[in-house]
Amino acid sequence: MKNTIKILFFLLTISFTSVNAENTLLNESSLLGKKKIKLSCSEIDAEIFIDGKLMGSGEVEVVVLNKSCVTVRIKKVGFLIQKIVFCNKKSASKPPKTYYVELAKDDAYNSSISTDMANIDVEIETSKDEKAAWKLLSQIVTNSFDVIEITDRETGYLRTSWTLKSFKQSTIRTRIIVRQSSTEPLKYKVKLISEVAENAGVSVKKDELYSDWDRILRKYKDIISELLTRLK
Repeated sequence: MKNTIKILFFLLTISFTSVNAENTLLNESSLLGKKKIKLSCSEIDAEIFIDGKLMGSGEVEVVVLNKSCVTVRIKKVGFLIQKIVFCNKKSASKPPKTYYVELAKDDAYNSSISTDMANIDVEIETSKDEKAAWKLLSQIVTNSFDVIEITDRETGYLRTSWTLKSFKQSTIRTRIIVRQSSTEPLKYKVKLISEVAENAGVSVKKDELYSDWDRILRKYKDIISELLTRLK
């Protein structure tokens, strides 16, 4: 019985040794055939990710092992994300020794402004009577939004339909919601909702793909201030 156990142990040891040796040879083969690429971009503070891991800013060395590929993503606020795949395989083009990326401006960023007025309730108190206030409020909103989804003067509630704007790498949807919060004094709460989806041409109905955006399209940049000023 003891001899049988010893034989089995010996066979297992040989098996593990063989597997480890094979893995070592494969690793050595990958390392021997690796390629190095000096990658740089136009923005020195742009973040460079290799296979999802942040490796540096502006310039990095990309190592592509033999018979493998790596994915490089370059990101900076205000610029379009760049994605490059380098492969070190016989069936693919030989990786270059150097690679330069000129980052392009983000058209959505350039068409918008940063604001602390998006996606929050802004309370507006007015000295006007309810009928005049509602008429003026509705006029200001419809100057920027073509379609009113719900309007009810009796309850003081108004909601526009989403407006959609598609850019090269994102889609922006915007709407405004107004609700009366007090009658004496007369007050309204106004919320300008600005949301972004990280792809072009995303349907306005795909709620799960949108998230709050801390910017608003320039088309809507004055609507809150106009409501605050003219409803006094």
